[in-house]
Amino acid sequence: MFGRAARKKVHVPDLFKATILEEKLVMFLISCVSSLKRALKKKCLMLLAVLFSLHAAQAAYFSQFSMREPDHDPCYESTGRPVRCVPEFINAAFGKPVIASDTCGMNGPSRFCTIKEGADGIMRERCEVCDASVLGQSHPASLLTDLNSPGNMTCWVSEPSLIPHNVSLTLSLGKKFELTYISMYFCSRLPDSMALYKSTDHGKTWIPFQYYSSDCKNMFGKATDVAITKHNEQEAVCTNAHNIAPGGNRIAFPFLENRPSALLFETSPVLQDWVTATDIRIVFTRLSADQTSLFGASNDVNDMPSNATEENLKQRYFYAMGELAVGGRCKCNGHASRCIFDKMGRFTCDCKHNTAGTECETCKPFHFDRPWGRATSHNANACVGR
Repeated sequence: MFGRAARKKVHVPDLFKATILEEKLVMFLISCVSSLKRALKKKCLMLLAVLFSLHAAQAAYFSQFSMREPDHDPCYESTGRPVRCVPEFINAAFGKPVIASDTCGMNGPSRFCTIKEGADGIMRERCEVCDASVLGQSHPASLLTDLNSPGNMTCWVSEPSLIPHNVSLTLSLGKKFELTYISMYFCSRLPDSMALYKSTDHGKTWIPFQYYSSDCKNMFGKATDVAITKHNEQEAVCTNAHNIAPGGNRIAFPFLENRPSALLFETSPVLQDWVTATDIRIVFTRLSADQTSLFGASNDVNDMPSNATEENLKQRYFYAMGELAVGGRCKCNGHASRCIFDKMGRFTCDCKHNTAGTECETCKPFHFDRPWGRATSHNANACVGR
């Protein structure tokens, strides 16, 4: 994929179509994962995992060349006419730092146990030691955004705890991105209740993106599966994760799915703001009901079986995730084809069309002859000066 043939010059329209098609392929696979047909869902999960791995490998390879100028500037036609341009569609989470509020083994070795079905169909318990000071036994949050493959999945694990408590994962993207989806692969059963939040100001304030729960009303004060209309398409809704991924380990949230204005995204400031984020936060609020009943536990510490020891149950109560993928593009408002690190070390858009700013959100000095505008497929809205 990255040989010489991949480095030949490509006409700008063809390159733009290629990235759009890739984005649509990811969205199709995410929709397919939600299919109720088990065989079809399994195939789509495999294809989605391979595509995520390719995205990560592609990001790792091209990071070596991120400071190079492209052979042909996609922001201009060969005649010099400005056109809308966008950075490549990537897994924006790859290699980015993730902060966990809780990780196993941080205060000394601890044990966590899972139940897995063997080749003979018999369910067996398997226990492991987690120790943050031992490389082969640690499960830090950095494993969520490293280079994973379906056959080599590394997992973050929270500290086992019997008392229900909120555990959060916070991902910093470094600057504003326009996101297409969030995909989470769990190494254990799906949590029963969790919430997704976004920040557009580097973690100063947080806005809910999506809620998941088998009891939306009591957990989040939301009705289940509320219909999305033009009046509420920028609001978080609540659904049951076990319904969208029955028996599976992956939850994928497409940001524009079922949003009425999605087909008019270019002219919808509401949705443009809806998909914009600098940071993502995932908050787990309750373990899977299936997991607790399977282990003989419950989400209520007072509901423990009389023959179960507190320590044994605690080892089975934890959250574990193997992959956090965030598909999207560096936000440049249609005025840049890539993002770079500037001389001050800040990640920013490589702005064209006489625009300036971290997201090309303003005109350069002395180029205000017409108001700044976001580029569209019909009008580049380049800033004009004398």
